[in-house]
Amino acid sequence: MASTVEDVVIVGAGIAGLATAVALKRAGIEALVLERSEGLRATGAALTLHPNAWSALDALGISQKLSTHYAPTLKGHITDLDTGAIQEVSRAITNGVSNVGPRCIHRKALLEALADELPIHSIRFSSKISAIDAQQYEGSSISIVQMENGTIIKAKVLIGCDGVHSVVSRWLGLGEPVLSGRSAARGLAVFPQGHRLDQNFQQFCKSPAKGVGLVADPAEIQKEVLENYAKDLPPLFQEVVQHSDPSTLTWAPLMFRYPWHVVFGNLSKHNITVAGDAMHPMTPDLAQGGGSALEDAVVLGRHIGKSFVRNGRVLVPKEMAAAIEKYVEERRWPVALLIAGSYISGWVQQAGSGWGLKFLRDVMFYKFLYPKISRYMHYDCGKLDF
Repeated sequence: MASTVEDVVIVGAGIAGLATAVALKRAGIEALVLERSEGLRATGAALTLHPNAWSALDALGISQKLSTHYAPTLKGHITDLDTGAIQEVSRAITNGVSNVGPRCIHRKALLEALADELPIHSIRFSSKISAIDAQQYEGSSISIVQMENGTIIKAKVLIGCDGVHSVVSRWLGLGEPVLSGRSAARGLAVFPQGHRLDQNFQQFCKSPAKGVGLVADPAEIQKEVLENYAKDLPPLFQEVVQHSDPSTLTWAPLMFRYPWHVVFGNLSKHNITVAGDAMHPMTPDLAQGGGSALEDAVVLGRHIGKSFVRNGRVLVPKEMAAAIEKYVEERRWPVALLIAGSYISGWVQQAGSGWGLKFLRDVMFYKFLYPKISRYMHYDCGKLDF
């Protein structure tokens, strides 16, 4: 049975996994990234990155690769189709020089920008894990990763970035993600002759429509949305659905991990930890899944990198556990609050249009709670200076 030894093994080549590998590379650490798919996963088509995510990308050294291709979205409108009420939302902040807002980017472009920073041999595709374990070796903990092909990989550090259904988080004993009771149909519309939306976002809220839901075939997704869920929505929305690229259409349940499982659960054990959706899956209502994963990467890379440099550019297993624990404690509460904030945001927008819910949404949430939550969207996770 073949066996190899690696300094750092990262499970999953999504946003969190690739970004963590880039962060470690900036410290001089080469990580091995194991990805079960045959290539980079572009599921999701597009995502919104708020200023906190761009701060993380700046620390990783790739923000300029992306920001020049995507303009910021500085404001938008949320329309209640049951009452006709329109809420204008500003997404800009002033940094002393200019207004900065979130940018919606292609997920594939982000993954490729991250992957381009890594040595070509550092990502190993079609690599499926069958089991993980930890063993003591010379007084230190070593991770054991067993692959489906029988290969065994030993690692001084193991980082699970393997998504919502993470093998690593399950090994740590974290509570399983749960269904939110909602689902999302996603797609990326292409307008060769241009569209009429400028750089603003539009959101339409309506009492829950009824339909089949959760279909898999792209043509059926488009048909189901147009005939059942979007039939009463403005023509502008229907036009977006009609222009959606079939290859980008997906429909899946929205899942999250209870925030108290993140606050009180085991996010690490010895030299093993998790990042991104493997740690804190959340609903997409605040558009913080990708951004918080990038922040995880920078914070984890900084703590491991500092230990690496301090010890003469050597990974000392005993010190890795301490570095990982610092990362966990720095990230535990912020991501738990984002999980809660995202869930509440989705609930108040989709629970209905009664006067009580309208008060909760338009007054309590948008005027009082949202501004407090939004500070995490403008958080600066710091640099990677070694």
